Amino acid sequence: MKKILVLSDSHGEVDAMVQAVHLENPDMVIHLGDCMRDATRLKQQCPEIVLEQVPGNCDLSMDVCTRVLLVSGMPIMICHGHEYGVKMGLLGLRLKAEELGVKAVLFGHTHRVFYEDLNGIIYLNPGSIGSPPYEISPSYGILTVDGQNEKIRYDVKYLEDVVC
Repeated sequence: MKKILVLSDSHGEVDAMVQAVHLENPDMVIHLGDCMRDATRLKQQCPEIVLEQVPGNCDLSMDVCTRVLLVSGMPIMICHGHEYGVKMGLLGLRLKAEELGVKAVLFGHTHRVFYEDLNGIIYLNPGSIGSPPYEISPSYGILTVDGQNEKIRYDVKYLEDVVC
């Protein structure tokens, strides 16, 4: 079983990401873009973590925007979401997920928490660890992947008091 910390839209708030790593002690961290340099700084502060990332619309990167990770034998799509128009709806994202045959989709961009199981595919937007809307607390996602039983659980948590 793997515990994955899912972060998005950090926008310079590396301390909040470090706090989430220390609170959760994950097997892996996935950063969904905006800003990739923050994920690099997180890796420098927490070199023991396994880190995967994709660029967001604020990242000047030629990296691939959509990736499929195989976690405990389960295919998981990661992207920022801007390339699928997620602020307007999930249709583009859903079509890509179905085309790729994934079990879960992790995306960001909207700065708003979203999670739902749609037709057997889990969709998780952890909100923003760096600049949440409406002055709510920074948020992050937890994905627990049990490849042996082919189950994925998800949750969203909030940092009530970020201590820098």
